[in-house]
Amino acid sequence: MPTLGPDDARARFAAARVARLGTVTPAGAPHLVPVVFAVVDTRVLVAIDQKPKRTRDLARLRHIEATPAVSLLADEYSDDWSTLWWARADGIATVRRDVLDEARSALAARYAQHAADPPEGPVIEVVVSRWSGWSAS
Repeated sequence: MPTLGPDDARARFAAARVARLGTVTPAGAPHLVPVVFAVVDTRVLVAIDQKPKRTRDLARLRHIEATPAVSLLADEYSDDWSTLWWARADGIATVRRDVLDEARSALAARYAQHAADPPEGPVIEVVVSRWSGWSAS
């Protein structure tokens, strides 16, 4: 069961279509949400889009403001367990508006939905300090 090196973990993560963003609640509990993203250099950008949400005051944004350490996890599942893998990006997140144009461009290159309807933001910028992962083969 091979561990992925940082470069391979980053490459698999960057190619994935969806990841889960893990933040920490004020009570110290984990909080996970699925996100679409773009990897730009040593950063992962996640923009808040217009999909229906109960509120624009999102828990993930409040969690990051209070505790900026986050993890993002991408994985591949198959009934053929010899093809399983996961890749994780651990880092420090910041909620930003000044990188919205950069995030829009990077996300539009990956997702037709973001090209057609650019996200309004803000942007979660994660400066990755560690790429890790695992692969069955």
